[in-house]
Amino acid sequence: MLGFRSSAQRILALTFPHLPTDRIARKTWGLSWRSTRRPDAAPLVCCGRRDNAMRLTALDEAAEAIGLKKNQGVAEARAIYPKLDIAEEDLGADRRLLDGIADWCDRYTPLVALDGPDGLFLDITGSSHLFGGENALLKDILLRLFQMGLDARGAISSAPGLSWAASRFGSGGVIADEEMEQVLAPLPVASLRLAENTVAALQKLGLKRVGDIIAAPRAPLARRFGAHLLLRLDQALGRDEEPVSPRRPVASLSAERRLAEPVQTEEDILSLTGQIALSLKASLEERGAGGRAFELMLFRVDGRVFRIAAGASQPLRDPKRIAALFSERLQAVHDDLDAGYGFEILRLNVMRHEAFDAAQEDFDGDRQKDVSLSTFVDRVSARLGADCLQSFHMRESHVPERAVTAVPAIDGLSSGKRPAASGFSWSRSERPLRLFRQPESVEVSAAEVPEGPPESFRWRRILHRVCRSQGPERLAMEWWIDGTDVRARDYFRIEDDTGHRFWIYREGLYGQMPPPRWFMHGVFA
Repeated sequence: MLGFRSSAQRILALTFPHLPTDRIARKTWGLSWRSTRRPDAAPLVCCGRRDNAMRLTALDEAAEAIGLKKNQGVAEARAIYPKLDIAEEDLGADRRLLDGIADWCDRYTPLVALDGPDGLFLDITGSSHLFGGENALLKDILLRLFQMGLDARGAISSAPGLSWAASRFGSGGVIADEEMEQVLAPLPVASLRLAENTVAALQKLGLKRVGDIIAAPRAPLARRFGAHLLLRLDQALGRDEEPVSPRRPVASLSAERRLAEPVQTEEDILSLTGQIALSLKASLEERGAGGRAFELMLFRVDGRVFRIAAGASQPLRDPKRIAALFSERLQAVHDDLDAGYGFEILRLNVMRHEAFDAAQEDFDGDRQKDVSLSTFVDRVSARLGADCLQSFHMRESHVPERAVTAVPAIDGLSSGKRPAASGFSWSRSERPLRLFRQPESVEVSAAEVPEGPPESFRWRRILHRVCRSQGPERLAMEWWIDGTDVRARDYFRIEDDTGHRFWIYREGLYGQMPPPRWFMHGVFA
């Protein structure tokens, strides 16, 4: 959660009052439909089931102009305007469109938060000067959204609540700190983001504007409506802090290139990625760190954004190795990466970094071996996914199936992760090369009583006669996990008459109830 203070932050609130109908119009007439739409097109509305009746859930400007309202019955709306164009609502598609707009807004700031089903918050603190100031930024973003077929309204202020209110109930624009109360006062009380019953109660008392609440004594308001009313008022005026949660993790380091001419080919993308990685190298060196998780963002000309993630098994600074990661990733996502008319912005984010080990290479080449293994793991994981290669780490457990855990090799090779020390040790010859994930049941025809190995057993429908055996090795189960009723295991290393070697165990003892059971837990080389 990020806390925004009026004295330090500048927040841009965007609202899309006709998002559902804009989505349908963009699909019907294209992205530039607002400039080229036919004048004879029928008003467009969306409908959905509410209270066991079909009602209007979204309207375009033409439908609002003829007097239609949200939550109005579909039959009544058709009676008012028979040629009405009605489409069924699709909340999932609306959310995907809003997510796409939020991705597109990342070109202005990485701090983008969702605001309900039809709005966004952008923290533009420290970034507005890159676009010529706040007025120029707001004008640019609203113009671009209009060109993409979206009706958008925006306001910039030092308080998220005031930006929200001005964009939805006011005229928007840029609001200076000394103008906050002046802008908020004439707005309706609904602009304070209050519950409908609270708004109705305030209006019954004649408190219809925010200015009426500002002028009223605070103590009676708190007793009548609770502290939430005054909290919302103070947040809108910038007197109280308001948390806003960015929709995506914020990169620890970031660099980008804005291109005069869009690029389309993978070669150009990789070349630019290497150049951007080179510009990040100095910042990583200053922190004494290297990147472990990277994200390449490709902003397409038409507004779509592609995010390509890549990881490294060890902290990286070398621009060539970073570009090589994305070379593999681009080949893996080749069919899903539609360049269209090209990408106009490329941004490289370092999502996670760790301390960089700048050890000097030794004469016997051990350091080079580590680098070669790390490079191999990075390239294979980037091409086929992080789970394609596994490594094993010891755990604090003497139960064989719990003694190790599999982790992606890209994480297992990290210099910051080492196998955990175990409470016991054994040589490689004492444990099977292959340990089954789950022990498999074995039928034992005869065994030395009371604690000897089996003379023969049937496993996977094949009869095996025991020639040699070693054991037993008794392992008590972990009572704090399995309970006190779980019986101990007696493990045997067994060789049959064909030379195959197995690791089997008996659960329980002969002469006890229930009778003991035998299981196959692994096989030796």
